[in-house]
Amino acid sequence: MTDRLRKPKQPKGLSRLFYRLPIILYRVGLGHLMGERFLLLEHQGRRTSKVRRAVLEIIRHDPTVGVYYVVSGFGERSDWFRNIKANPDVNIRVGNKPYSVIAVILDRERASAEILDYAERNPTLIKLLAKSLLGYQLSDDKEDLLELARNLQVVRFHILSEGSS
Repeated sequence: MTDRLRKPKQPKGLSRLFYRLPIILYRVGLGHLMGERFLLLEHQGRRTSKVRRAVLEIIRHDPTVGVYYVVSGFGERSDWFRNIKANPDVNIRVGNKPYSVIAVILDRERASAEILDYAERNPTLIKLLAKSLLGYQLSDDKEDLLELARNLQVVRFHILSEGSS
């Protein structure tokens, strides 16, 4: 499968605007429209120290221990991913609820397990995301999915406290 994977390109032009629109919803107080499926990540730029924002899909939430899991669709090259590696103390907003969290990048084995779990719960969506982000047509073969999972980064956000609005 690896010969069919391509490095996803960062969005530019109109596609970048499409990716940025959900941030505007959060900033004007309409984050609740994104429901419990997405979160707004507020993090510090690793070079500029400016506040940066990204909206990410939640692949799993475990309320019993206060964690959210997300995937970096653009891998290690994603700016938000590189920024949280440099400073993992970040804030998230789910709906209109703000939280102070610590970001933990999962090891490959645990990340693969999370991707497999997500794929089991969302078989159609994982195929769509694999095709649109990585240019790969997933088959129903589990080894195919494992290879994809080994190429994705998963981040776990541990809630430290509920933030202020």
